[in-house]
Amino acid sequence: MPAAAGTMPAMAHVAPFSTALVVIARDEAPRIGRLLASVRPFVDTMLVLDTGSRDATPALAREAGARVEQFDWCDDFSAARNRALELAGADWHVVLDADEWLIEGGEALRELRSMTPDFIGTLQLRDSFDDAGQAREASAWLSRVLPGRVRYDGVVHEQPQHALPVRRLPLLVGHDGYRAERLADKRGRNRRLLARALQAAPNDAYLNYQWGKDCAVYDEDAAAEAGFARAAALGSPELPWWTDLVARRLFTLKRLKRHADAMDFADAQMPRCADSPDFFFAIGDLLLDLAADEPARAAELLPMIEQAWGECLALGERPGQLGAVAGRGSWLAAYNLALVLEGTGRADEAAALRAAHPAP
Repeated sequence: MPAAAGTMPAMAHVAPFSTALVVIARDEAPRIGRLLASVRPFVDTMLVLDTGSRDATPALAREAGARVEQFDWCDDFSAARNRALELAGADWHVVLDADEWLIEGGEALRELRSMTPDFIGTLQLRDSFDDAGQAREASAWLSRVLPGRVRYDGVVHEQPQHALPVRRLPLLVGHDGYRAERLADKRGRNRRLLARALQAAPNDAYLNYQWGKDCAVYDEDAAAEAGFARAAALGSPELPWWTDLVARRLFTLKRLKRHADAMDFADAQMPRCADSPDFFFAIGDLLLDLAADEPARAAELLPMIEQAWGECLALGERPGQLGAVAGRGSWLAAYNLALVLEGTGRADEAAALRAAHPAP
């Protein structure tokens, strides 16, 4: 039908579409400037929702060019995220945290202005953490580039709710919130919210997985295993975080000296995790720990250890897998395997292996 007199026909939105960085933050003065400076050249606006800072976070955010609004923290990350999205009001929202920063991909953010917001964009997060006193990096692809209408659900480890197609974008983001010096500040921050969420949904596999992860970073191995075991019982191998769960549980069972349980679990998960260097790295680590505890079995176990770390090298790096730790498909596996080769009288092979897979 033609438009009625005195009305205008509906007009489709045309490019350019608006873009906004959306951040919730509290007491992030040492980091907020790094984030905002890394993204500012590539988006139209930046919105920082401050949830109760006692430091200079709001002032520094304004100085860096962000619009700053206030929010009364209510122990609900989704409530804060959704309020920030509402205030930002852009066609595209790029959701980052204050302890993150853009490393690569600014042009991809600029290109959003010409893209219809009808899909979810994922970015690669490079997560820095400490492992036995050594700096390590893990990677994950996360849904952080959202059409303006998309909102979150979940009081903690909140997730965007949608039925849209998902597309990987060439965006690389750094995160250092799990380095040792910061973990002390975060201790217990999420645990209380996780406990509340699990009380409401005790059979949620994802929440149990997150409980295990939170306990594991603080070396609370028994509590971590309880979460991982429940997640494994409740979840299924089709879940995107399943392989990460398996590798983390194997490391935790090793620390608990439950080697037999770990091997049974590894055997059951082999079909699903056969393309994961992190999985085979965990098996090699587990078997080496068992050999150290039971030297009489070393001759039996060493070929299996060598096979596990050799499989890591055969698979190579798999940064697209959630939780993949850099080096477990290359130099970390080669370093461990070289120690085994040296210990069994194959120094030349060990030297060649190290040369082929040098540490970065």
